Formats: sequence, structure tokens, C-alpha cells
Amino acid sequence: MSTTTVASEERKQALRFIVCLGIVSLFADMTYEGAHSIVGPFLKDLGANATEVGLIAGLGEMMAASLRFFSGKLADRTRAYWTIAIFGYFVNMLVVPAMAFAGNWQMAALLVVAERTGKSLRGPARDVLLSEATGKVGHGWGFGLHAAMDQTGAVLGPLLMFAAVARTQHFGPAFLRLAIPAAGALIALLTARFFFPQAGASAPRQTKQQTLPRVFWMYVAAAGMLALGFVDFPLLSYHFEKTALTQPAVIPLLYAVAMAVNGITAMIFGRLYDRFGIAMLSLGILISLLALPLGFLGGFKWAVAGVVCWGTGLGVQDATLRSGIAQVVSMNKRGTAFGAFNGVYGVAWFLGSALMGILYDHSITALVIFGIAAQIAAAAMFFSLRKPLAAAAAQ
Repeated sequence: MSTTTVASEERKQALRFIVCLGIVSLFADMTYEGAHSIVGPFLKDLGANATEVGLIAGLGEMMAASLRFFSGKLADRTRAYWTIAIFGYFVNMLVVPAMAFAGNWQMAALLVVAERTGKSLRGPARDVLLSEATGKVGHGWGFGLHAAMDQTGAVLGPLLMFAAVARTQHFGPAFLRLAIPAAGALIALLTARFFFPQAGASAPRQTKQQTLPRVFWMYVAAAGMLALGFVDFPLLSYHFEKTALTQPAVIPLLYAVAMAVNGITAMIFGRLYDRFGIAMLSLGILISLLALPLGFLGGFKWAVAGVVCWGTGLGVQDATLRSGIAQVVSMNKRGTAFGAFNGVYGVAWFLGSALMGILYDHSITALVIFGIAAQIAAAAMFFSLRKPLAAAAAQ
């Protein structure tokens, strides 16, 4: 068999594996994003104010991201990628439907954080498995394709919540419907494990001398600045509910729109990233920052436009942020790298979300100015990393 034929077959196998993990993420995002689409107004109905919603959303994201630092190290040391990922999805299957039984906002907040903890466990292990396959088809394209399938679930989940809330006019019972896709994600992952048992086998054992490159930490700093200024949807949806900008059942529908935009832009910007590099992330950030003035300062039509910009920003991040790491960090350190990256990103997200929640209760204009300033700074930082990232990737 010729070298070209072998390479072609490896590419096909890699593509099949990416699709398999995409199906897993499709079901998982039906679960998580379905819940995420109504968490803001659900917490409001349970008595939480804007500051508390911002703190809960930020704490959940911080847990989801910061604990990845430790789960990433665990994945690199043990190479038990499948076991760690399976356990994380199992937690997700248990916790999300349980939100239907939360009697107060404190209990709901605990379950939100627990769900994010499960995601923190599975994230680095899954990303290492995925990065091995994307290296054979192009990191931007591979992660973009995965993100598009991921976001298909992120559209279906909020649509499911739209139907449930429209029928009952209550948010709590809708969480029970998410038990089905949560179980689907776990079953799909077990199926992928059965058909691709050798995934992740190319990662060599760690040696103590290996360190993450300096450009990686510069990249992480830029991502932290981005997270600091990127508003979380629960605060946006809280605003929509509080100001009666739209009917309650429409809120998950708006989130579904954002997720659809996310999937489309992830595919587009993934391709653009493979061709033009990190400058595409800077462009995406300049689009996403428009979500702040449009979402918080305008009427319903402007709010819809803001949701579209917000979804675009997420899509760009999904396709490019992990791609940059995979290009400059070797396979056997990627669990640690993804974990460290998400740890900093999560802490910054928490600080930004908490501050935005506080600012909302005092001055919405100040919230908007803060978010825009942080995102412009992040765009400039990423743009300045074009040459260092290209040089590191070429080594």
C-alpha cells in the first residue's frame, strides 16, 4: 500500500472519529445548553437577583474550567482518557435532570456548579483524543466540524426547552426532559470507545523535563482577557426576563438561534483559521463585543442582533482557541495544556461574570463599557501573537 493511500485512510479514520465524538457532544450539548438556556430566568423565579445570577454563572464556568487544570494533568499522567471522559458524562446525566427538583435558588446553584464540575473532568481528556484526530485533517477544520455538531445539539436542547416552557409556563419541570439526551451522550461515548479503542494511544509517556512553551502562556493570558469581558447568557437572559423584553418561552428560542449561529461560524472560522491563523480570532472578538450594547441597551430587534453576535463569538472561540493550543503543544502535554488554559479562562470568566452581575445592579452602561474594553484588549493581544504562534507551530 502506498504512502499516499495510507495517509488517505488515516485521514478518513480520523474524520470518522471526529464525527463520533461530535455525536457525543451533540447529545451532551442538548443537555447542557438546554439547561443553560433557562438557568437565568429559572434562578430569578427562585428568588435570585442579578448579582447572584452573575456569581452563580461565573462560579459554574470557573469550576468547569479551573478544575480542568487538575483533570488535564491526571489525563496526561494516566493516559486514561476514556475512563475520565466517561465518568464526566455520567455526572452530567445525573445532575441536570435533578434541577427539576430544586426548591430554592441555592440548591439550583449547587446543581449548576456540579454539572460544570462534571464537564471539567471530561473536557481535557476528550480534547486530547480529539486533537489527535484533528492533527490529521487540519486542527481548525477538525475542531470546527466538531463544534458544528456540538452546536447542533446546542440548538436542539433550547428548542426542547422552548416547547416545554411554552406548554407549562414553568421552567423547573422542563429539566426532566433533558435526562434523555444526557443518557444518549453517555451511550454514544461508550459506543465510540468500542469502535475506536486505540484513540489516544499515540501520546508518549511524560518526562519531567518537558515544559509548556512561553508562547502558550502568552496565549493563555490573551484568552483570560477575552473571558473577562465575554458576557454569559444567563445574565443576558436575566435582563430579557426582568425588562419583559420578550415572553419567557422565547428566551430558550433566542438561545437556540445563538447556538445555530455558533455552529455555522465555527465551521467557517475553522477553515479561515487553517488558512490565515490567529488573526481570525481577533476578527471574531470584534464581532462578539457588539453583543453587549445591542443586548443590554436596545429593544427586542437589537437584542436579537446582539444574541447573533454573541453566538458568533462563541463559534469563533470553539473553532480557534483549542486549535492554537494543539499547534504549539506536543500530544503528551496537551492534557496539561488544555487544563491550564481552561483553568485561567475559567477564573477570568468567573471574575468577569461576577463583576458584570454587580455592575448590572448599579449601571448597565458601566457593564457594557467594561466588557467592550476587555474584549478589545484581548483582540489586540491575540493579533500580536500571530508571528510567535506561527514560529512555534513550525518547530
